[in-house]
Amino acid sequence: MTVELRTVTTIPFAAVRAHCRLGEISRSFKAPLDQVWAYLRAHPALKRGHNVFLYHHVADAARDGLDVDFGVEVDPAFTGADGVTRAETPAGEAAVAVHRGPYGEMHVTHAAIHAWCREHGRTIGAASWEVYGDWTDDPAQLETTIYYLLA
Repeated sequence: MTVELRTVTTIPFAAVRAHCRLGEISRSFKAPLDQVWAYLRAHPALKRGHNVFLYHHVADAARDGLDVDFGVEVDPAFTGADGVTRAETPAGEAAVAVHRGPYGEMHVTHAAIHAWCREHGRTIGAASWEVYGDWTDDPAQLETTIYYLLA
């Protein structure tokens, strides 16, 4: 697994925010993401891209949970409507890795980024996010790019 240090720019996306407990995100994303996609289907002229999950880090996420923006990349001019807001990923230095394989195994890639940060004396910042690649029925071919903003 390769972890890279990158300078990243913002990614605008249409989103619905939800408060989630760690370990429940895989069960919590569907309703907010369905709301975003319903809005996008009702507005077909709006350019769209990949799904994005933006995690807002807190001091004790294990105890308190965390806010997550579940959404879809959109044109930067999108401002939000009908309960769907405009969000964007942060810009700055990030530790980045591409997870290849089933979504249920993404914890391995997250752990690799955390280990890379420890080994390189880097501190994880206020957010992390996942950008989901194109869908395929073959779980082994799924690709998700995982970013951790660095402090």
